[in-house]
Order: sequence, then structure tokens, then C-alpha cells
Amino acid sequence: MSRVFNFSAGPAILPEAVLAQAQAEMLDWQGCGMSVLEMSHREQHFASIAAQAEADLRELLGIPSNYKVLFLQGGAYSQFSMIPMNLLRGKTRMDYVDTGDWSSKAIDEARRYGDVNVVASSIAGNYTSIPDPATWQCDPNAAYLHYTPNETIRGVEFGFVPDAGDVPLVADFSSTILSRPIDVSRFGLIYAGAQKNIGPAGLTIVIVREDLLGQTVPCTPVMFDYKVQADNGSMYNTPPTYAWYLAGLVFKWLKAQGGLSVMAAINERKANKLYAAIDASDFYHCPVDLTYRSWMNIPFTLAKPALDKAFAAEAEQAGLVSLKGHRSVGGMRASIYNAMPEAGVDALIHFMQDFAQRNG
Repeated sequence: MSRVFNFSAGPAILPEAVLAQAQAEMLDWQGCGMSVLEMSHREQHFASIAAQAEADLRELLGIPSNYKVLFLQGGAYSQFSMIPMNLLRGKTRMDYVDTGDWSSKAIDEARRYGDVNVVASSIAGNYTSIPDPATWQCDPNAAYLHYTPNETIRGVEFGFVPDAGDVPLVADFSSTILSRPIDVSRFGLIYAGAQKNIGPAGLTIVIVREDLLGQTVPCTPVMFDYKVQADNGSMYNTPPTYAWYLAGLVFKWLKAQGGLSVMAAINERKANKLYAAIDASDFYHCPVDLTYRSWMNIPFTLAKPALDKAFAAEAEQAGLVSLKGHRSVGGMRASIYNAMPEAGVDALIHFMQDFAQRNG
């Protein structure tokens, strides 16, 4: 069997070592006589899996003891609602930074629960940059300030953590979590869909400061109450057990690589070499401001858009799959998350150079 290099934005590539371990344990997890797929979440076998996964994630990110870690379902879309439901806490106004499609979707959903103050937007520049923080119109009395550190569709990434003052800072880390160290203590809440840099689709991680729990808006569904989930160890109902288990394997894999500082160096190197190849060519172009280019999602266009279909088809034949850009923007996009080996980036660069030579 020959595996391809999968550049999908999500569900995305997983470490081969993780897949191999899951395969080996599929029928019998550590001698218990059954698969993780069959385990009750109420029994000790899965309790040990869950506890170890949380402990490893806490270690990787340096999560302080006054933060709860929740393993939930529903993806980032559910969090777009759960955040105002849980964090308004008697207020009616929320601050949001608009830097792309995902922050825009979060804004649209938050407007169902209160007054959204868009402190800054880069829509006028087609979401290819980040607004200067000196121009942000923040409300010091807002319930929280929300931003999206990395926009997967257009490949724009914050190179800094915004200063929210005394207002809780909330961030959608879905596509950049675990790609480098972060200071969790600067945030009130971090959330991330798993299907990009954590594990398979179906799991959502929420890291929330304890003092923000327990003051939901009226009529909040019990499943959407962070405190209920925290008080029940993320098991108020049956959680996504297998996705949780696989995430735990990924956390162990990251520790074995040397942790997030090591992953940051690798990720920066992978991104830099791909951007360098794009910038050195007249055949390819990356539209994103140099200062705010993503390490994780690299969009690029061809000088001859009529060749897009041929590029994607020939790339797939070469074992480089899911390079077609998001349907809303077109072009190409290479997502190079933690699990993408450097050899995959090298193979893509080689193919791009060959394609340009043949079609330039």
C-alpha cells in the first residue's frame, strides 16, 4: 500500500504512527479483550484513556490548574453559539475581530444572542491581512473579545495575541492549536475542532477559565452549559469516545516528537520553504500579506487559472491530494498541519516546479 500526501484542510492528515497504533489496538485495547469502539464511557478502561489524554494535553499546552478542559461534540459551529450563551454573564455586548470566513460566521451566530461590536475588519482587503490593533474599536465593558488566530480558507494568521485588557479573550484555535506553544493564561476560553491538528472529526476541545462558568443565558440547553460539562467530566452524555482516544494518541505522538517547541520549528520551516517556492516563481502567487501568512494553510493561485483543473488532477496522480482551494475563493491550498511530513512539502514543491516548467 502506498499512502498519499493529504493536503486537506480537514478532516486532515493524521500521524502514521498514530494510525498504526490504533490499527494494532482495534480489536483488543491493551489486553482488555475489546475495542475502544465498544467501551462504555462509564467504565474504568475508558476513564483511564480520557484522564491520560487530558493530562497529556495539559502538559503540552501548559494549561493552568484553574482552567477546565472539555472534550465535546458539535465542532466550532456549536461553539459559535455556546460562547455567548455561557460568557455573556449578564452583559449584552460582545467584541469580535473579523479577519475571514470563520470569524464572520462566528459573528453572524453571536448576533442571535446580543449586540456584536465588530472592532475591526479586513473584508475591504479581501481578508488578506490583519487590521492594525491600534485601530481596533474595543469596548472595555464587552463580555469578551473573540478572534480567529488562523483562517483556514484564506490562509491569514495572527502573529500575535491581542491585548484584551480585563475583558476575557476568546479564540478559535481550530486550525493552529498544538502547532506551537501558547500562553493559555492570556485567554478566557480557547476552542478547537479536532479534525485539523488534534485528531479525527467529531471531537471539539474547549479550554475555559473556571471563573467564567455557571452564568448561562436563560434557556441555554443543558448540553451547551460548560459548567454542566465540566462537572460531569465531559460525560453528561456519551462523548465521542473513539475520537477522544485518537486525540490522546496524537498528544502522546507530539510529546514523543519533543513537544510544541520542536513542532513550531518544523512547522515554520515547512511553511517557509513552500512560500519561498511560490514567491520565487512567476507562475504561482500567494495573495496573503507577508506579515500574516499562515503556517498551516497556504493558498496560492496559478498565473493561468485555466490550468487549475489540470494542476489538481496531475497532482493527485502524483500522490498529492486535496490541493483544490476552497470553493469560495478558488485556486489552490496546501494545508500542512503537524502530521504533514516535510517530505510531503518537498514533494509538492518538486511537482509545482515541474508543472510550471511544462506549462509556463
